[in-house]
Amino acid sequence: MIFRPIVPQELEAVLAWMRPDPSTTISTEAVHTRLADGEYRPEWIWIAEAAPGREPLALAIWWGMPGDARPRSLDALFASGSPSALTDPEARGNTASPKLGDPRTAVAAALLTAAHQVFAAGCLALPPDYHLFLPANWRDRPEAAAAVEWRRTAAKAAGLRVATERVRFEWTAERPVPTLSSRLMFDPEPNDEVFVDLFRQALPGSLDATSTREALLLGPEEQARNDVAFYHHDMLGERSWWRVARTATGQVVGFGIPSRNSAAPVVGYLGVLPEFRGRGFVAEILAEVTRILASEAKETGIRADTDLTNHPMIAAFELVGYRQTARRLVLSAS
Repeated sequence: MIFRPIVPQELEAVLAWMRPDPSTTISTEAVHTRLADGEYRPEWIWIAEAAPGREPLALAIWWGMPGDARPRSLDALFASGSPSALTDPEARGNTASPKLGDPRTAVAAALLTAAHQVFAAGCLALPPDYHLFLPANWRDRPEAAAAVEWRRTAAKAAGLRVATERVRFEWTAERPVPTLSSRLMFDPEPNDEVFVDLFRQALPGSLDATSTREALLLGPEEQARNDVAFYHHDMLGERSWWRVARTATGQVVGFGIPSRNSAAPVVGYLGVLPEFRGRGFVAEILAEVTRILASEAKETGIRADTDLTNHPMIAAFELVGYRQTARRLVLSAS
């Protein structure tokens, strides 16, 4: 079996092999757009093949920010169901496939494992997370559940054993711009160190699985600095949109970061300090983030994600007028 990144001349033939699937929203047009933007690269698009010149048996597409040395996440994974991949004599020799029941799953797991080894060369970085973009009711749709199941098994065999499900919300302009807060004042703050401190203060007891996990891996200080750097330098939102939330007496309650990625405006991040939780402030900060994007940035649609287990955040989205539109299953290394 051969596992390798594509060369640019193969791109169109490889993309023509992709099939629509409930586990991903990726399209040929999206791949071309992200290649042009530098978020995809030929060296981050890998295939498995039984022998040179054969039709691919599996395809994986990773995503990263322009300038990244390694990809940050896996966006799409496809595989054929043909068992010949594991029995064809010409397919032997390069890498042994894991002993999984479904040949499609085995080929996909081996492809991910081979790519992870290359991406990690010379560093101790964990393999990129795998993001599956799913319908909101994916568990109730047999074809969607089946599409997730074999991919999740393959990812687990390749070391991505931790699953976090996130709910995607959307606010659109036909809903009123929220004005919930009569208790808080929102001030711009140009000093990044203030936000580093706020990220760090908001971490204890946080229900955000990603922040908690990264803090355990890196330490709270580095995690806070990485988050601030990400929203300041990697995301496309204006730095002037960031706000610190204070009471009328000047006590800092939390913060909100309206932002934008390459696809849409987003609720980048918001946090409430532990001593102020449970008082409804999260919805007021979310309302201000929404107001900034709708009124100051003139956006007509806003997206946001939160963990399925983050019930206070889900309640805040619903109160402010967001509606659930999709799910995102994130598979990570432990």
